[in-house]
Amino acid sequence: MPFFDPEYVKRLEASLKKWESETLPQWLERMPERMESFTTLSDIPIRRLYTPLDLKDWDYLEKLGFPGEYPFTRGIHATMYRAKLWTMRMFSGYGGPEETNRRLKFLIEHGETGLSLAFDEPTLVGIDPDDPLAEGHVGIEGVNVASLKDMEIIFDGIDMGRVTTNMTINPPAPVLLSYYVAVAEKQGVPYHKIGGTTQNDPLKEFIAQKTYVFPPEAAVKIAIDVIEWSVKNLPKWNPISISGYHIREAGATAVQELAFTLADGIEYVRQLLARGLDVDTFAPRLSFFFDSHINFFEEIAKFRAARRMWAKIMKEWFGAKKKRSMWLRFHTQTAGVSLVVQEPYNNIVRTAIEALAAVLGGTQSLHTNSFDEPFRVPSEFAAKIALRTQQIIAYETGVADTIDPLGGSYYVEWLTDEIEERAWKYIDKIEAMGGMLEAVKRGYPQKEVTESAYKFQRDLEEGRKFIVGVNIFRSESIDEARNVPLLEFDQEEIEERQKRRVKEVRKMRNQERWRRALDNLRKAAERGENIMPYVLEAARAYATLGEIMGTLKEVYGVYVEPPEY
Repeated sequence: MPFFDPEYVKRLEASLKKWESETLPQWLERMPERMESFTTLSDIPIRRLYTPLDLKDWDYLEKLGFPGEYPFTRGIHATMYRAKLWTMRMFSGYGGPEETNRRLKFLIEHGETGLSLAFDEPTLVGIDPDDPLAEGHVGIEGVNVASLKDMEIIFDGIDMGRVTTNMTINPPAPVLLSYYVAVAEKQGVPYHKIGGTTQNDPLKEFIAQKTYVFPPEAAVKIAIDVIEWSVKNLPKWNPISISGYHIREAGATAVQELAFTLADGIEYVRQLLARGLDVDTFAPRLSFFFDSHINFFEEIAKFRAARRMWAKIMKEWFGAKKKRSMWLRFHTQTAGVSLVVQEPYNNIVRTAIEALAAVLGGTQSLHTNSFDEPFRVPSEFAAKIALRTQQIIAYETGVADTIDPLGGSYYVEWLTDEIEERAWKYIDKIEAMGGMLEAVKRGYPQKEVTESAYKFQRDLEEGRKFIVGVNIFRSESIDEARNVPLLEFDQEEIEERQKRRVKEVRKMRNQERWRRALDNLRKAAERGENIMPYVLEAARAYATLGEIMGTLKEVYGVYVEPPEY
């Protein structure tokens, strides 16, 4: 390539200098730029032009390589979407198990290729629907699951040996996974065919989502229990989805999302190694979950940098030998925080752009948000549009026909390098603190995310960042928002139904088996054993979610976040 020829570099430098001194000033005088400065959402300054000079010391083989080869910048598979498209998942679930079963079947009928379960707040924090704290919250943000019976209803008529299911669940991850496995057992599905993911990422709960239950050390111990058991028993299961999504939704920048997510992953790897597991036995089953926000090129660069960084971490830090151990396999969800009530149909456009960025970034799995989510759980109408968005990208646009089509773009490669460099600085700070668990206990990532969220809000209010229809091109009419067809369901009736069902479960089960299962679980937790086999037995005995979590709370305690002023 002439780029590497010193004489060519001199010519290029001279041509650029001439353009900057002669051509550019004339244009700036006639057509001044729109703003004094341009930045990404992470406040990375953007120059007006990128050329080969921005990659002057850039080594293709070191930085890019080839798809399916280290450092995997261009993709973890050699053929990427030319062989297999990403898994299309819609984050689904609302009301009770019956409603969610119907929605899952609706989406499968319309071409969804993987299931993704959303749970309501009582389920997320591990309490039963008849707990006083659950009143008014049952079935609102997702499906309510209180026992094995509920999981049986959700998957009634769905072959669990033929679908993969993502479950966005964290503190109660061992319980929900056990319910899922127990239902698969009832369907006759062998363990080697059970496929899917439990999010099971407690560190990000303390940083962002805040649906924590147990103290940090205990929460991480339980997560590691799930990973260890799954690696040994469920070869197709992803026992953790190390999640940057919630960190980003809480206000983090793209750089912070990347850095904190990888730092979480580093912590889990160290914890697993401390258990005595070989890195190449568990690393291939680790998965990640990222946000795809609205700043198009920044998101693409973030995904590419993430793959390269994780490959380096696994190979150089932890001595992984297998290629699969170095893969950063990730699910992406378009940015829920980018959806707004004002002019809600604009959300369809935002989601399409964010989904396209995820695909150009090489995601393995994708969820597209529905335009009506600022109002309520998505309607079938809105969910179908969101699914069709992915299908149009896959089958009509041609972006999946070649691998990493933006690879080699001067801007994209420069931005990938810049994001990586900034992310390493965060990771270095966290390492100096002793790792992410210690950093979380000190409140470091929490503080960083809070400050970024505050700055972004100030930028919106003071006109440095823009949201169409919110702080620019505002419409005074609210008719569009009023006319959105929303999903209607009787929350009070669903809550009463869930209360009745959980009481019926408590009556019909074998009381001796139930009592023995919970007693064995408590003793195992006290001994410091892996709790998964005991949680699974309690699930089979129809112990409720609240009962199992309550047993664990007696041993591990309950976390209360210290106030910060």
